[in-house]
Amino acid sequence: MSGPVDKALRRRAEAVIPGGMYGHQSIGLLPDDYPQFFTGGEGAHLTDADGRRYLDLMCAYGPNLFGYGHASINAAYVRQLETGDALTGPTALMVELAEAMVAMVGHADWAMFCKNGTDATTMAMMAARAHTGAKGLVLARGAYHGAAPWCTPRPAGVVPSDKAHQHFCAYNDIASLEAAVAAAGDDLAAIFAAPFRHDAFIDQAAPDAAYARRARELADERGALLVVDDVRAGLRVARDCSWAAIGVAPDLSTWGKCIANGHPISALLGNDKARKAAASIYVTGSFWFAGAAMAAGLETLRLVRETDYLERMQRLGETLRAGLSERAAAAGFGFRQTGPATMPLFLFDDDPDLRLGFAWSSAMLARGVYVHPWHNMFLCAAMSEEDISMALDAAEGAFGDLRRDAGSLGPVEKLAFLAAR
Repeated sequence: MSGPVDKALRRRAEAVIPGGMYGHQSIGLLPDDYPQFFTGGEGAHLTDADGRRYLDLMCAYGPNLFGYGHASINAAYVRQLETGDALTGPTALMVELAEAMVAMVGHADWAMFCKNGTDATTMAMMAARAHTGAKGLVLARGAYHGAAPWCTPRPAGVVPSDKAHQHFCAYNDIASLEAAVAAAGDDLAAIFAAPFRHDAFIDQAAPDAAYARRARELADERGALLVVDDVRAGLRVARDCSWAAIGVAPDLSTWGKCIANGHPISALLGNDKARKAAASIYVTGSFWFAGAAMAAGLETLRLVRETDYLERMQRLGETLRAGLSERAAAAGFGFRQTGPATMPLFLFDDDPDLRLGFAWSSAMLARGVYVHPWHNMFLCAAMSEEDISMALDAAEGAFGDLRRDAGSLGPVEKLAFLAAR
């Protein structure tokens, strides 16, 4: 809940930060009682600026994989920070991390590192254009690939040329994909694919294997590169590229968020076909080669290889999903849970402006569970069976509150734009 310290910080932020906050960390499209500012996290829990503690089902929008403040990952980071972080050249850790990622990801023969998911997807676009000499991109309508001018979802500050040469298809629709590729004609550089449909405000959907195979075939037929954007889902549905589970290998894949458990690093991985093009593009950043996040990444990947983190997260996610389904049905609500069990999205039936979702989310927050009313969420390996039981108890109470109050809920004015979708 937003308390006095949070409110005071918001007032101060409004004076010195445009809009008070920006990007996905802004709570402008969340219920009014959600806190904006936090003081820290431990394991699966988050503490807001007013000292309230929550079980965090957002995991910092994905970076928290093994737990906030994970001891061995943070120790690796601090050791390297004390030795040398941003230096005049990279440390040996850059080579070691590239070797570790190439060994982990089946399609990858090389790796390049940067800081944000947007950096990685933009590098993928540039490498594809350098490889082909073409400009066209095929993307799924509504998919998110970052916040650079070529891919940002909002129009402010963007000119038509920033988004030129883009052709859109419907995710999992082969005919639509083929039409977009045909529209690109001989000017196709890349087909971009999300590992599954994880658009905001709508149900998630697993990739159809036939759709994925057709994307691979079309890229090969046109001499284009296939890119799987695994920034959000990487290491949460597989220890390999997410599409490895359906037997489709991309030429390029993009990674970020949790590959160093929240320490700032992202990556572009690619096959030998794209190696020369990747070497030809000029991409860089003052902090891209810093060693501390690479040390954290190496320890994170060790835990990925040597623990059952993924299987435990999947089991906990399935327990959460089954328990929520039972409690929603008992309260009389149609409650849709889509996406992988490790990355769930919750939406209510017959709730076009999300008034039910907003009220339920606020009731969960009041009971100490941070959920999101329209964005996919994340489980982390620090969660326990006790945490899931606590979340289900909170959900039972929240569904009860919603059953009592549903008839009196008014429209969510800040989401009025959904009516036009």
